[in-house]
Amino acid sequence: MDATQITVNGKVRPCEGISPHLRLLDWLRAEGLTGAKEGCAEGECGACAVLVARPDGDGRTRWTSVNACLPPALAFDGQEVVTAEGLGSAAGPRTAEDLHPVQREMADRGGSQCGYCTPGFVCSMAAEYYRPERDATGSGERVETGTAVVGEEHASDHESGPNGFDLSSLSGNLCRCTGYRPIRDAAYALGAPAEDDPVLRRQDRPAPAARPTRAAAGGSRFIRPDSMEELLGLLEQNPDAQVLAGATDAGVEVNLRHSRPQMVLAVDRLDPLRVLTLGTDRMEIGTALTLSEVERGLAGRVPLLDQLFPQFASRLIRNSATLGGNLATGSPIGDTAPALLALDASVVLASAGGEREVPLAEYFTGYRQSVRRPGELLRAVHLPLPLAETTAFYKIAKRRFDDISSVAVAFALRLEDGVIASARIGMNGVAAMPLRALRTEDALTGRPWTEETAADAAAVMETEGTPIDDLRATARYRSAMLGQSVLRFYAQTTAAPALEVTR
Repeated sequence: MDATQITVNGKVRPCEGISPHLRLLDWLRAEGLTGAKEGCAEGECGACAVLVARPDGDGRTRWTSVNACLPPALAFDGQEVVTAEGLGSAAGPRTAEDLHPVQREMADRGGSQCGYCTPGFVCSMAAEYYRPERDATGSGERVETGTAVVGEEHASDHESGPNGFDLSSLSGNLCRCTGYRPIRDAAYALGAPAEDDPVLRRQDRPAPAARPTRAAAGGSRFIRPDSMEELLGLLEQNPDAQVLAGATDAGVEVNLRHSRPQMVLAVDRLDPLRVLTLGTDRMEIGTALTLSEVERGLAGRVPLLDQLFPQFASRLIRNSATLGGNLATGSPIGDTAPALLALDASVVLASAGGEREVPLAEYFTGYRQSVRRPGELLRAVHLPLPLAETTAFYKIAKRRFDDISSVAVAFALRLEDGVIASARIGMNGVAAMPLRALRTEDALTGRPWTEETAADAAAVMETEGTPIDDLRATARYRSAMLGQSVLRFYAQTTAAPALEVTR
């Protein structure tokens, strides 16, 4: 087994003898790279953002921004990381001439004041600066881009600049000094990277391959298995092991609840968990693909998920979070569950004894509980084809983006000559686990998609689940939002004026 090491800003640095729970952020700072800061320890502020070299198909690399405050340093064994210090000259920025174009624009446009959040902004901005799909030679007019709702373009959710810069790439980065306009101005002032830019040219070569890792310290072990067989064998022997993909949930447990599992199994780079295939009757999505990878890989083939992705946390989180992690936690407010329930998804559970497939509607059994047995792993999500053609995802939260749901609802209808042939509705935030709105589905199926049907279904929808009062919303508000979601869906699918439930 090779000694554990991480390449940071082009320099190989050993990371032997460290705790499996030592965060990448803390390790970097101990190495003298103090640009990245801790703000929230939950992946919500972006002060800790760094760049990681991730595979991008066809032997290329994509620079990806991630939160360094959540994953353990050992998860990056053999990988390449670039910090804000490394974006300038090899020795680190010392003069204005040494500054990276992103750093220079942030300084010139007044995008930095106290500087605490600036390195994180710089890294997120650099990831977008180098994004292969960005068109830096736009028309000079700022454009608004949104996601499809029930198949139609709608008002802006995200803003793009004349240089093709997607401003949503900075979501998850917070600033309390300059405000966001000068930061946006810096982003929109960026041109194309120079052809001899070493960070750009690095993208033409493959990202570092995953390699097996075994490390131990302080009574805990970190293992990156070399194969699916090894992983499942370890899980059979150690059913309480922490399975780690993006660490967007597990990292919070370590930071805030001081969780210290004795064994951590990293699965994020195992090929059998990273498949994305489109068959004739179903689609298979590997549970270790990040949400950003799923979004790019699907390329708009699943409109309902296209509506979900921008509302799932931030780009920084989506660059690490996985479908497997979001479903495995069993959270009653996990945002992928309603959409997948509406799509009639099933999950593949793998163990050393074989595999079994379970409808997602039967997977959750209670608060953070499921039918998953000790030693089992979520390997893939299956979506039956063809997909329902009339869909929508609505998330109700105190902030429009990067917030936890009070309620989320997903709809998927099949219409035949104006009659609802089938209805699937998933929801979260209204029970101890994500649910299908079965009574409302029954109230819709077989009826014409009319104002009367929508009003009747909305009244039934208000009775679904067992909502409670908490800090995010009252039970009454949650029930009201369930009913309103049906009326909103009807209005958007038929271009009808907004309705109200008659009580």
